[in-house]
Amino acid sequence: MKKKLSNIAGLTLIEILIAIVISSLMMAAMFTSYTIVNSTYRQVTDRAKISQSGRDLVGQILREVRMAGFRYINDNIAANDDHNPIKITKGTGIGGTCDKLEIVYGGVDYDITKPEGSRYTYTRYKITYRCEASDKIDDTIPGGTTKIKGFKVLKSKEKWQTTPAGWVTGTDDTLYKDEQVLDYVQDFVFVPHDEDGKIIGNISSGTVTPSNTRAFDVRTVDVGLVIRSTKPFYRNDTKGGGVIRKVVSLTTGRNIQEKDKYLREIITVTANARNVGLN
Repeated sequence: MKKKLSNIAGLTLIEILIAIVISSLMMAAMFTSYTIVNSTYRQVTDRAKISQSGRDLVGQILREVRMAGFRYINDNIAANDDHNPIKITKGTGIGGTCDKLEIVYGGVDYDITKPEGSRYTYTRYKITYRCEASDKIDDTIPGGTTKIKGFKVLKSKEKWQTTPAGWVTGTDDTLYKDEQVLDYVQDFVFVPHDEDGKIIGNISSGTVTPSNTRAFDVRTVDVGLVIRSTKPFYRNDTKGGGVIRKVVSLTTGRNIQEKDKYLREIITVTANARNVGLN
């Protein structure tokens, strides 16, 4: 009987302890691997997200800059300074204001209820991009009341009203005022160039360019956008911070040098204002 019982005896305490230690090591290794993979996945998706959203906005601006100055052949609306195809108001950059861009182009309204031959009415549209301080809360600062250091980009589309003269949105559902199109923006810069590739006007803060006398000299516009990741990207400040980031190489005093853990992507393109020179 004793021999039979010894053959079916269970694990000893030492064997159980060894099994627990091995299992703990395996679980720790699996958890570490999961943490690394999850962190890498989050970084990749965050980078892809900010890159895609920033490039979508810049691509949209490229198409709209090409429309600047367009008007139909029979357009009989009297030109004035409010209809200048491209107008840029310079900002100061991070911690202050970003640039404001206004694009004006001609359009046409169609009313089927009117007699044939008078159903088309020419009009003007204005698209505006401007910035306001972001409302996003900085999760890295205790208290939950401190907002991030950055901008949100707002877009408006308005129509020209003859009487009384001015830009309006009215009841037209194709028009809108100050719709948010992007957040976590660190800077937004626009620099106009003439046919010789030279900068038009002064690009210092607070100035409006081009002037009314050079309103139709714009041929290209450099567009620079700096967008920040929504959450910390690097593990420490040394990798993400302290790096000078030039928004657009031709601007001065608009460099970004923040010592933090966030990823910042700079998107710089040149938009061709192909319709401006036709006026």
